[in-house]
Amino acid sequence: MMALSSRSDLDRLAADIRACRICVERPDGPPLPHEPRPVLRVSTSARLLIASQAPGLRVHKSGLPFDDASGDRLRTWLGMDRETFYDTSRVCIAPMGFCFPGYDSAGGDLPPRRECAAHWHDGLFARLPQIEAVLAIGGYAHRYHFARLGKPLPKSARVDEIVRRWREFEGSTPRVFPLPHPSWRNTGWLKRNPWFESELLPDLRAMVKAAVSD
Repeated sequence: MMALSSRSDLDRLAADIRACRICVERPDGPPLPHEPRPVLRVSTSARLLIASQAPGLRVHKSGLPFDDASGDRLRTWLGMDRETFYDTSRVCIAPMGFCFPGYDSAGGDLPPRRECAAHWHDGLFARLPQIEAVLAIGGYAHRYHFARLGKPLPKSARVDEIVRRWREFEGSTPRVFPLPHPSWRNTGWLKRNPWFESELLPDLRAMVKAAVSD
């Protein structure tokens, strides 16, 4: 892993990401259907990284990640208040797709843009060697961060299957903790899987508390 050079090095890269227009000007597939607005929050001091999927429309408009009902549910899962969640000195947030990808024909969010991981992610995470815990939310984040850890997942692995195996990944550095997306669309799954609240969440909250404590 690349050694951290300086805070200014990370700041320069983050500024380049926020100014990115690759998926409009040199897209890998259909261009982004609106103006880019990359969303990320990073620092050289935070030990917890939230690796999400991609911003939704509300976040695209506000520029604040998880500023929606999914964010409220995620903060409940983590046992974390908004002040701590948005304290960049303690929590980094870097989605697999930095921009809202638009909607598909059924009105659902499109997958994260491939351009982000291809052009930015390896360099970004190499500049965050202090990260101790990665909360990988959703299948795209699972596949990328476990591969980066040297534990690639089978292409056929489903989010449900990986989340159920969360205990197997304890002891890795950084620890990658797989989570489903906190969307309302997963409410039924959460009700059918009470172990998520009774067994997984206490483990998650203990890890998060350790990572954000001074």
